[in-house]
Amino acid sequence: MAASRIRVSARSREAIARRAGDLATTATREVETTHEWYRGLSAEDRSWVGLIAQSGIAAFLSWLGSKGETRPVTADVFGTAPQELTRSISLKQTLDLVRTVVAVVEREVDGIVDPRDERAIHEAVLVYSREIAFAAAEVYAAAAEVRGAWDARLESLVVDSVLRGEADDAIRSRATALGWGSATDVAVIVGTTPPRAGAGLGVVDIVHRQTNRLGLAALVAVQGPRLIAILAHVEDDLTVARSLLAVFGEGPVVVGPVVPHLFAAGRSARAAISGHTAAPAWPDVPRPARADDLLAERALIGDLPARAALGDRIVRPLLETSGGHLYETATAYLDTGGNLEATARGLFVHANTVRYRLGRIVDVTGYDLGDPHDAFTVRIALALSRLPRGARAPAGL
Repeated sequence: MAASRIRVSARSREAIARRAGDLATTATREVETTHEWYRGLSAEDRSWVGLIAQSGIAAFLSWLGSKGETRPVTADVFGTAPQELTRSISLKQTLDLVRTVVAVVEREVDGIVDPRDERAIHEAVLVYSREIAFAAAEVYAAAAEVRGAWDARLESLVVDSVLRGEADDAIRSRATALGWGSATDVAVIVGTTPPRAGAGLGVVDIVHRQTNRLGLAALVAVQGPRLIAILAHVEDDLTVARSLLAVFGEGPVVVGPVVPHLFAAGRSARAAISGHTAAPAWPDVPRPARADDLLAERALIGDLPARAALGDRIVRPLLETSGGHLYETATAYLDTGGNLEATARGLFVHANTVRYRLGRIVDVTGYDLGDPHDAFTVRIALALSRLPRGARAPAGL
């Protein structure tokens, strides 16, 4: 019902105007008595809430005399309140405030206005309370949109800094603002950006919706064809990555190693990005795959940390165990195409000795030469170990 259809005499409107201050004081006192959340606010926020109550009553009078013109209740009531207030009190609390102010006006107005206008005033209060409730929702929606845009920008900056390995005070402050100041057990997952989002949502929104559903904390960024997600409190990296496969486009999905905190996540990100780049070299790469499962492929594209890891995890243990016999056994076994008897003849040992050494290779490196991809990884590691230290392809090749 529009204000123009509710007939209230000028005399009654003037009477309410004269008592507006008393009504606001009574309403504020009742808010303080009724709602515990109000008593927990700072003095500044309580003063703003009181100002909103006064503005609500003043806007009600203006609305009554609007004669059918469309008047924006939002600007009249909430226009003076700072956006920060939406962080101090929730939408539900604001609606509680509205209900309390409306109840006070309904209760007190009968002794103020002309008795002939009482029914019209009560109708007006009901209609206006609906208008102001919608106005409050509009304010909170706008504030949420602003915060969402700001958080998205902040999120992008933090992810970009993590990928560059930055960890200065500004980045720490931004991460804390996003709730990541104390995040632990962090891993980075990299996959292909999906061709399009669904239901009007952006790619980042879709990832956040899925991670929220799974109870995961995530920072997300799209870098061209690559979608990057940073996850916190990761207990099982592959399980988490499997739960997010649907948000990525077709192709490999690679998860970097779990690191202690966000500011060490650059290492996880670099490994995951390198693994995602190198994954096509492994036709049957699992989806998802760990970046550490792609050390050989990463080494082929010049990833120096991957080359170093191959040396530390494969070459050095083989050389330092059993006097180097495991190194020569792995070399001979791979050179014979995995032929046990030929390997034994080449090493002048019994076939059972070769079997024993192959088992020891699994024990000390974790790689089984009977597995095609493990054998490929060990072969690459051994080949790299034979190159001069720091050897690289000539410039221009």
